[in-house]
Amino acid sequence: MDKQEYHDVTNNQSHPHNTSSQHHAEKNNDPALDVAKKHTHSHLHHDPRAEQGRDDTEFSKDTTYEASNIRSQDPNDQSIHRRHLPNDPPVPAVVADPEKGDFSPDRSDEDPRAHKLSNIYGQYRVFFHLFIWLLFTGWWIAGLVLHGRHDSLGSRTGWLKPFLLWLAITLRLLTFYVPMTVITKPLHLIWNNTAVKIVTFVPARLRLPAGAAVVLVVLLVGGFASPESEDNTRDNRAVSLFGLAVIIFVMWATSRNRKAVKWHTVIVGMFVQFIVALFVLRSGAGYNIFNFVSELARDLLGFANLGTSFLTADSVPKLGWFLVSVLPAIIFFVALVQLLYYWGTLQWFIQKFAVLFFWSMRVSGAEAVVAAASPFIGQGESAMLIKPFVAHLTQAELHQVMCSGFATIAGSVLVAYIALGVNGQALISSCVMSIPASLAISKLRYPETEETLTTGRCVIPDDDEHRAANSLHAFANGAWLGLKIAGMILATLLCIIAFLGLADGLLTWWGRYLNINDPPLTVELIVGYICYPIAFLLGVPRNGDLLKVGQLIGTKLIANEFVAYTKLQTDPAYADLSPRSRLIATYALCGFANIGSLGTQIGVLSQIAPGRGGDVSRLAVSALIAGALSTLTSASIAGLLVTDQAAYFTPSAASG
Repeated sequence: MDKQEYHDVTNNQSHPHNTSSQHHAEKNNDPALDVAKKHTHSHLHHDPRAEQGRDDTEFSKDTTYEASNIRSQDPNDQSIHRRHLPNDPPVPAVVADPEKGDFSPDRSDEDPRAHKLSNIYGQYRVFFHLFIWLLFTGWWIAGLVLHGRHDSLGSRTGWLKPFLLWLAITLRLLTFYVPMTVITKPLHLIWNNTAVKIVTFVPARLRLPAGAAVVLVVLLVGGFASPESEDNTRDNRAVSLFGLAVIIFVMWATSRNRKAVKWHTVIVGMFVQFIVALFVLRSGAGYNIFNFVSELARDLLGFANLGTSFLTADSVPKLGWFLVSVLPAIIFFVALVQLLYYWGTLQWFIQKFAVLFFWSMRVSGAEAVVAAASPFIGQGESAMLIKPFVAHLTQAELHQVMCSGFATIAGSVLVAYIALGVNGQALISSCVMSIPASLAISKLRYPETEETLTTGRCVIPDDDEHRAANSLHAFANGAWLGLKIAGMILATLLCIIAFLGLADGLLTWWGRYLNINDPPLTVELIVGYICYPIAFLLGVPRNGDLLKVGQLIGTKLIANEFVAYTKLQTDPAYADLSPRSRLIATYALCGFANIGSLGTQIGVLSQIAPGRGGDVSRLAVSALIAGALSTLTSASIAGLLVTDQAAYFTPSAASG
């Protein structure tokens, strides 16, 4: 470029520009460089007009030919096609956030025209719901007419199962139009005019002791009034009750602050846990309801096998291999859960469950939600339900969130254990019993001493960041999540079983020099003797089963419950366990409290709230112990209440 084409900006009178420290600059007609539009004030950014709300700005144009750092809207991006607004300014397809990374743009303010079907549904929702209700009502009535109401409950055409389904659909549809206060207000009125007034006659200092005495009487009557049967003697029941008392005492003795323990939460938690067990183990209706739920879980295995047969051959699901019979069911179940979550069904059910424990046990809303959700969606996913609150949880709340995850299993692995042959009623009832148990034991071990953010409210926030676009998107996301969970289980089991084999080989070799040969020295033998007293306190019969049940509990704590349940169902060494021992072991193993899950809990919560990573790590071991003991309380209560344990006995594969 020739020298004549350069002009001093201070001498350019035809288009005066701002002065520059550069003596020579290429002439540019950019209006933003016009000296008339120069900001001349002492403030760094604004002149007096800006302080009055007027800050006229000229934007540069045609000053650079460099490519923009912001990626242009891809014409194939779904948001353009969904909005159908060609004149709208383009929205970046990917937004970069330095803390969260890349994520899709928020569609919460997306134009309503993007969802025509949703609008139609919202406009005529009452007619859709009426059609659904009439359809299922007609189906139920037709079933009664065709099959009668005297069919046996165990038959495929019994009246109870369709009635429960019809009742659930009816109640869910009603809640769209009738607020829950229509039910809760009369209940509160009755409660305040009966139980509350009765309690007022009891002096305040005697109310907690009186409540504890009532619960103790219920335990004694419920546990010892029924006749003895087989090895379910009153002596064994007394041992189970004593074991429950020992667990409560140990948690109180090691409590972080014994003076701050809220005994109301502990007493109500133990009482609710006992009532659930009483309903399942002693009543015909409870047995049938939980048996129906376990049948549904078993049916899921059959549907998953259809997919396995399509991908392989019809004979493959019959092989009984863990890889082809258990993992496909997990993938399908997780996909189904994600679909229910997208529809809002799962959140509705969890929230109703959470409100019950929130109101009755006087815990915070965040604690109630996580405790109610853990048996259904797992330890990591349940914490995601309260993601906005995790960073603000108190120490006791963090302890409780982790304890709830350790105390139970998730629905995704529940079907896997049923596929192994573990009794479904025992597993499902144990999951429900673990909700109040984890709240009670955690509050005994780590009582609340701070002000909680969710006191007085029970809320499940919407997760806008990971919201699916539609049902198909949600189901596909669930399938991918199920694949990751199944892969994690597969890899974990492979590595843990291989590592235990390595440890057993080394211990056996080392034990030979000490003449420990029959039985050989193994990890299972060591943890069996360590957990021998635990098996005794649970009420396991003293007929040679104590060591075996202790080995199973120790294996579950060291490895995981998958390995322990597999041994229980397939190892010939456990084929001769008595029905009572097998049932107690089934309850005792039903939880995620193991060393591997410790890393999972720390990783999930630290990722949700990085600033609380130190608190999570400090509380994790205590929560692990509390979660394990919460599961053991369910086993003690099962040992106290069960009468017809043979009905819950599922023969192991080894015994066949």
